Amino acid sequence: MGADNGHTSEDAARRGTTPRVMPSRSSSSSSPRRPKRTTASSEPLFELRRSSIQGTGAFALREIRKGKRLIEYTGRHLTQKEADERYDDEATGRHHTFLFCLDNKTVIDASEGGNDSRFFNHSCEPNCRAFIEGKRIFLYTERHIWPGEELVYDYSFARTPDMTEEDERRYVCRCGSPFCRGTILVPPRKPRRAARKGRGVKAGKRTRAEKQKRGAR
Repeated sequence: MGADNGHTSEDAARRGTTPRVMPSRSSSSSSPRRPKRTTASSEPLFELRRSSIQGTGAFALREIRKGKRLIEYTGRHLTQKEADERYDDEATGRHHTFLFCLDNKTVIDASEGGNDSRFFNHSCEPNCRAFIEGKRIFLYTERHIWPGEELVYDYSFARTPDMTEEDERRYVCRCGSPFCRGTILVPPRKPRRAARKGRGVKAGKRTRAEKQKRGAR
């Protein structure tokens, strides 16, 4: 989530039982179509300021079309083990949202070498979305954006079977959307239905990126 001074964000990282985010965790089996790229503009797309959701947020300065690449999610690349050793959510009593899981082995820690992407807050009614492209993560708009709108995406933190009610309370959502599910955790999986014959899905080059939870903000 957008970071506040004294409370870090996105998208700063935290833990309870540390839910792991696998690339296919809650992403659909078919990769979303790659939005068309546009010519770069010298005008800034957004600015950082105080957010009603949490801490600091990113707000559009002008109209932005659907499918626009906004920014790369940058930071130091850590192994899962290094991230676990660096951030202990149980000790801090908070979860840290600056960690973003790139794949099963690598986590990007935006608290080191990160840019403004770490201030994009979570919302259960997102207007942006994160995608993994090769070994990088980018944030794109999901729809047309109007000036003044806060740029948000669904963190979809991973759940684990051994999570307790106390663990879940660490991930409460305050996005204020009428569609708020009350948590930044990915919704519980519904029972899978039997696959239908002849409906195979071809994987694309880009996959939806999911947030890695942890630490304090």
